[in-house]
Amino acid sequence: MAQKKVTKSRTTKKVKDVSYYKALFWKIFFITLGFFLLFFLFASWGLLGSMPSFEELENPDSNLATEVISSDGEVLGKFYSENRSQIKFSDLPPHLVNALVSTEDERFYKHSGIDFRRTASAALSAGTRGGASTITQQLAKLLFHGEGSKFIIFRIIQKGKEWIIATRLERQYTKQEIIAMYLNKADFVNTAVGIRSAAKVYFGKEPKDLTIDESAMLVGMLNNPSYYNPLRRLEKTQARRDIVLKQMERNGFLTEQEKKTYQAKPIKLDFKPESHKEGTATYFREFLREYLKGWSKDNKKADGSDYDIYRDGLKIYTTIDSRIQKYAEEAVTMHLSNLQEEFFAESKNNKNAPFVNISKEETDRIMMRAIKASERWRLMKAQDISDADIIKSFDIKTDMKVFTYKGERDTVMTPRDSIRYFKSFLQTGVMSMEPRTGHIKAWVGGINYKYFQYDHVGQGARQVGSTFKPFVYATAIEQLNMSPCDSIIDGPFTIPAGRHNVTKSWSPNNSDHKFRGMVTLKQALAGSINTVSAKLIDKVGPSAVVTLTKKLGVESDIPEQASIALGAVEITVRDMVAAYSTFANQGIYIKPLFVTRIEDKNGVSIYEPIPESHDVLNKDIAFAVIKLLQGVTESGSGARLRTTGGGNGYNRVTGYPYAFTNPIAGKTGTSQNQSDAWFMGMVPNLVTGVWVGNEDRSAHFKRITYGQGATAALPIWGILMKKVYADKDLDISKSDFERPANLSIKVDCWVPKVKDSTTYDQSTDEFEL
Repeated sequence: MAQKKVTKSRTTKKVKDVSYYKALFWKIFFITLGFFLLFFLFASWGLLGSMPSFEELENPDSNLATEVISSDGEVLGKFYSENRSQIKFSDLPPHLVNALVSTEDERFYKHSGIDFRRTASAALSAGTRGGASTITQQLAKLLFHGEGSKFIIFRIIQKGKEWIIATRLERQYTKQEIIAMYLNKADFVNTAVGIRSAAKVYFGKEPKDLTIDESAMLVGMLNNPSYYNPLRRLEKTQARRDIVLKQMERNGFLTEQEKKTYQAKPIKLDFKPESHKEGTATYFREFLREYLKGWSKDNKKADGSDYDIYRDGLKIYTTIDSRIQKYAEEAVTMHLSNLQEEFFAESKNNKNAPFVNISKEETDRIMMRAIKASERWRLMKAQDISDADIIKSFDIKTDMKVFTYKGERDTVMTPRDSIRYFKSFLQTGVMSMEPRTGHIKAWVGGINYKYFQYDHVGQGARQVGSTFKPFVYATAIEQLNMSPCDSIIDGPFTIPAGRHNVTKSWSPNNSDHKFRGMVTLKQALAGSINTVSAKLIDKVGPSAVVTLTKKLGVESDIPEQASIALGAVEITVRDMVAAYSTFANQGIYIKPLFVTRIEDKNGVSIYEPIPESHDVLNKDIAFAVIKLLQGVTESGSGARLRTTGGGNGYNRVTGYPYAFTNPIAGKTGTSQNQSDAWFMGMVPNLVTGVWVGNEDRSAHFKRITYGQGATAALPIWGILMKKVYADKDLDISKSDFERPANLSIKVDCWVPKVKDSTTYDQSTDEFEL
């Protein structure tokens, strides 16, 4: 009996224990459930940290790059804090989407933001089978709270917030929109943020043009972009790419044979980092960036705030033609890389190279200005280092990279010597413009923006030499009713002291110190005869010439002195091109235009500039000036554009045998001591100005042979035009300039026959007072 009582007691105790543990289990379950419910409620209410609002989910902050777009639809460059450009799902190739889903989230189209099956699997395996985050969760992390914290409690909180945001994103957006947003936000390192930038940076193409293996590589990088960086770990990146291809085959997007074929292909990068200091139209892009700073202050958003060109994803549609820009940059490199060799050769025996005919004191002043303007000086001053110690550091040899036309070169030299080295390089400014629209088609402000950041198109005003003479001739034709065929005597001439602000009597010489007697105005300009220019300005007065140049858009301060007739005036390349374009545009000045419209990130136009123009000369006078300038390329210093001798080879003096036969109006110019070389060249629908010279006017060629405009600047124009004429898509005119109806000015004069380049005695246009 006692035994039965004991057994019954034990049975009762077991029942009580089971009931207790059941109750304890459900108690823990409901407490845990309540905890999680409260956790998610608190998180969704923002009690555990801020959560994105409905408006933020609708318009997530994307830090979109502003794109600079050429007139022919090419992206010239970007301004960004993150190099990211939006792309729509419809612009993504299907194989890229398939690679992403196969690798990152196989059940992407089946869940609503959280894959509980994948989460449970990851939890049971303690994360050894991969992460549990869906594409939507990864997007939530990228958009709203980044990489998370190192502390476990905060990571749990952030994971909860990530779940909530993911489910909200799934309600707010379609699956396709989520994929596009994720790929637009993902960081692919090496300045590439977003799939469009990644495709451009690593393969030089748009996403729609990516091949299957290229898409697989980019998707593979998403696992750990820093680790799977093809520039640092190509083999591991390729191994990761092959895993992506395997996943695509597993999910039925590739056959086994296709997988093997793509896995056998090596990764072939076309790496093009989108740096502000590299790429196409670098000088123009910097000019545009400075312009946009002022534009954003004058053109506000609807809420009154300024546009941020680094974050707002604007699209800047410019007038630059990427093809003409490319040809202009190539022309500069082709000619100046050769001419630079001649400059270095001439400087070998010059102990003060690259400076010529200046004292040690003047050299020291130039060098000290450069030292104090250098980045080294700025950084050392910021560290409170004394001026004396900084100056000493410029004479200590150090490792550095320097520019050469064959690429960057590692070398060892003192910073002082590096300044002299860089000042030895010939610089240039080249701008092309459509005369009837004012659209700037090419802008080359120097030879290499990374090393030489001074813009010689918009910033640098230089002496224009004989390219100023057409303004004097135009004034004479307008005021004195002269024509290109009128005669004038080339002979000794003096303007007495006191006349036209001349302080002492002025008797200009011709460059060859010869006089030709009776010549037409067309012959005089073709030969760049100084005495004729002086006689003309004496007749019309310097003030009339200055007035005309101002109407032609020249912003420089021009003294009302007779010497301006020979070009003792500093003007920018941009102003010179606009002024000459007025002649090609039948006397109507159009202010150079470089932006056609600006759109916001949604494609809404927010700015369209209104072209500025005004009448300067009547059609007849403008055409008469054109005919004068055609004489320069027919029998004057620009006649080498017509030459055919010398085969197909390059000559450092004459350039290439261009053999142009179409009508060309132009003018060479050379300032005193060959410090500035110019060529202004025009065909009916393209006007181009070219300046060549050293950064400092004290650095220059010793001889007129290499330093004159016909040698230093004209070949760049010739090479550029050969290239644009070869590109039939550009439709650059070979026709004559439009002749006004009922032309009232005689322009058809006798022109001497142009001789072949093998015998032609090239005239020069040296500036000489």
